[in-house]
Amino acid sequence: MKFKRQRRFEAEVQTASLNDIMFFLLLFFLIVATLGSPNVIKLLLPKSQNSSHDVSKQPVTLSITKDKVYYIDRKPVPLPELEQRLMEATSGMEEPTVILRAEQMLTIQDLVDVMSMGARLKIRMVLATELQ
Repeated sequence: MKFKRQRRFEAEVQTASLNDIMFFLLLFFLIVATLGSPNVIKLLLPKSQNSSHDVSKQPVTLSITKDKVYYIDRKPVPLPELEQRLMEATSGMEEPTVILRAEQMLTIQDLVDVMSMGARLKIRMVLATELQ
């Protein structure tokens, strides 16, 4: 007697193209994530308990690194030209507003110097902080 073995059907999932799909998704999300960051200059901002978003529609961003390098909207500016460049950047605004992004390691005197420039130019200065 010849007994024939019954073959069982086993379901298989083809995963050969899954690596390609995952690679393209990873690449897509990395590109999108870099486009989403408005401020490229990395700073450790001081912490705050609450946030106030009461600023004008087109604020100017002034960033100060721990090495006291000043940036107006991501363009480096030497300290002697800072007041003139702030005046140029805010000219034509109804309510000139500058978002001050200062590294947390800076001294209070560094912030006071920049804020006094804003007071002389009648510019509203808002200190950017990180929420806890």
